[in-house]
Amino acid sequence: MLSSEASVAIDLLSTIPFHQLRSLLQQMAQTMEMGLLIQSEDIGQVLDDSVTRLPSYFTLVLSRSFNALLQGEEIQPDGARGKATQGGNRETTYYRFQLTFDPEAIAAFLKTLTLHPTASRHPALQQAPKTLCPNHPRVQSEFTQRLIQILATDAGMIAPGINAVPVHPAFRQPAAAALREQIEQERLLNKLMTQVRQSLELPFILQTAVEQVRQFLQVDRMLIYQLLEPSTNAALARSPQAKPVSPQQLGFIAYEAIASEQIPSVLNLTTHDECFFQKADKRELYRQGYTLAIADIEKQYARIPCLMDFLQTAQVRSKLVAPIVVGGDLWGLLIAHQCQTQRHWKDSEQKFLQRIGEHLAIAISQAQLYAEIQQQKQTLEQRVIERTQELHDTLLAAQAASRAKSDFLAAVSHELRTPLTHVIGMSSTLLRWSTSDFDERQRRFLQIIRDSGEHLMELINDMLELSQLESGKAVLNLSEFSLSHLAQQCLKVVQDRAIAASITLELDLQVHPQYDQVTADPRRVRQILLNLLSNAIKFTPSGGTVMLRVFASTDSVIFQVKDTGIGIPEQQRSLLFQKFQQLDSSYHRQYEGTGLGLAMTKQLVELHGGRIDVESTVGVGSVFTVHLPLLETPTPAHSGNPDIALTPTLGRVMLIENHEESANVICDILNAAGYQLVWLLEGSMAMTQIEILQPIAVVISTRLPDIDSYTIIHQLRQNPVTKKIKVIALIDPNAPDDLERCLTAGANTYLNKPIRPDQVLYQLSRLMKEEG
Repeated sequence: MLSSEASVAIDLLSTIPFHQLRSLLQQMAQTMEMGLLIQSEDIGQVLDDSVTRLPSYFTLVLSRSFNALLQGEEIQPDGARGKATQGGNRETTYYRFQLTFDPEAIAAFLKTLTLHPTASRHPALQQAPKTLCPNHPRVQSEFTQRLIQILATDAGMIAPGINAVPVHPAFRQPAAAALREQIEQERLLNKLMTQVRQSLELPFILQTAVEQVRQFLQVDRMLIYQLLEPSTNAALARSPQAKPVSPQQLGFIAYEAIASEQIPSVLNLTTHDECFFQKADKRELYRQGYTLAIADIEKQYARIPCLMDFLQTAQVRSKLVAPIVVGGDLWGLLIAHQCQTQRHWKDSEQKFLQRIGEHLAIAISQAQLYAEIQQQKQTLEQRVIERTQELHDTLLAAQAASRAKSDFLAAVSHELRTPLTHVIGMSSTLLRWSTSDFDERQRRFLQIIRDSGEHLMELINDMLELSQLESGKAVLNLSEFSLSHLAQQCLKVVQDRAIAASITLELDLQVHPQYDQVTADPRRVRQILLNLLSNAIKFTPSGGTVMLRVFASTDSVIFQVKDTGIGIPEQQRSLLFQKFQQLDSSYHRQYEGTGLGLAMTKQLVELHGGRIDVESTVGVGSVFTVHLPLLETPTPAHSGNPDIALTPTLGRVMLIENHEESANVICDILNAAGYQLVWLLEGSMAMTQIEILQPIAVVISTRLPDIDSYTIIHQLRQNPVTKKIKVIALIDPNAPDDLERCLTAGANTYLNKPIRPDQVLYQLSRLMKEEG
């Protein structure tokens, strides 16, 4: 490939090859993207001698990837200028020509064209690029191959099988030799550039380069001398054969190629660096691209003994030096040695070695960049590993803290609920006694105790429920229920609170009867609605309205709670579903609460696989929308709704419980409600007593010390005398298998410990109503 900065000046061509060359350039212009073509025939004759003269013939090609300029003058064989007549012999007409690809030379010619009155108006000249780039290597290589076919002659044939073209005999041999030498140089440069593009192994590239350049220049020794600068990584390009350098050295011979064993190696020879740079400004000259050509070493370095001794030891007679400049700094020197004889270096050889140094500089720069990227990659990978480990440790710590928090909440909640159950149970029992036993003030105190206990129990239950939801321990207890019935019940629960706050409750049921029965966890859906309704009532001023809307379809249920309350500022909506967060967090805030309601509501909605959205306008109100997908596989339900108003039926109830405090609470609440209680501490005599007393219901703990409770339940169901007796199992929440086992044995329903007396009363009343 001819370099994009090269010129081919064979001086003379006959008519046929000259016009073939012009046709080749025209074809290149047509095939190039955005190709422009300007020829001498497009300009016309100029009569004014004051205008800068143009060559008789020229062809100019301009494009993004290929630029070329061909200039020619028609001469007669005797050297006289003139144009051949149409009838003249074209075989005896010659053209003195020059073909160049140098961007600067082409730009200078373009500037000349702009001074020509006719050429300046040429459309292609108006579109000519402001700056010209070197030719693309691939395009230049293709053009060179076609150029060779045109310029090849019998005496200087480049490739076999190419027909000769007439060239003036006086220039035939020099032209062919010059062309052949330049093409070989380009081939070597192309090969080196290919290696640079395909390989990042710098030692391989540099060693291969010195071997191939030595062979091409036919020199005895070729070497690379590398400087040790602070900005240069010496280990990056070091040859495996080079010995370690001393701290006093400023450079070393890194690579070497020799012609034969008779040529001594200088790879491990050392000398003082001032011998190579005997003048202070020599480095700066090399950095600026200076090339040194020495034909006679003894004559040149007679006054530099140290360098003369080194060169004589290395048997150097002549040398050629070109710099390797990387990033604006002198990286090293590319040196050719002639050892057997003296050698006068040609200009083409000096330029060639200089270009080799430029290509090696590209390879070194590329390798340095790759090394930096690899180092950064390793550093980044190490940081990622360290950061990942930190995140892993943090995650483990967070999980441990979360487990500790859940365990703490569960333990505290359990320990708090047990005494609270007694407080609520005892106060409820006292309130059910005859009014003559207490005056109004005492009954008011008891009511405050009971209400406060109920409120505290609700808070503890919320905390425990939220803890179970976050830990993933909560499961859905699916059953089929009526949407309309559930919605009405929820409004009934909050009705007293709404009346006290002078708020109107509305229900908008848009549920077709065929979609009214759905499958979900009714207790938790009810809890979702109650939380949203209670929240809406709390933040709606007196005289406002709270509406519950229910929509149902074949695959989902939508609940909407709309209020005319204070609204939520947009910047505070992100806090809505966070634990222990309230929009007014001041100490004397107007609205009470722990901030758990909406957080737990969101968890319950997501437990069903749904989502909750909120729309709000300050001063207008808010709309909370819950989307719940319908579940297809219901499981038998064994818990009811505690807010259904039922009238208890009097009768005998047998309690089998070894925990005295819980038994006292259950006995007191049922006695106050009008039931007759029989309490057994052990279960061994339970079957006999049940057969004799025939109670309407049996309340039995699943954790009896002397007998398996499930055996008693199973016997009750197998015995014809007792099989219709209702059975309520008291389940330990820490034993999840108890529920399945007691239901399998035949229990009618269950209650979780610690027991809430009102739940016992409700379950018993519900079972008695089902019997009736």
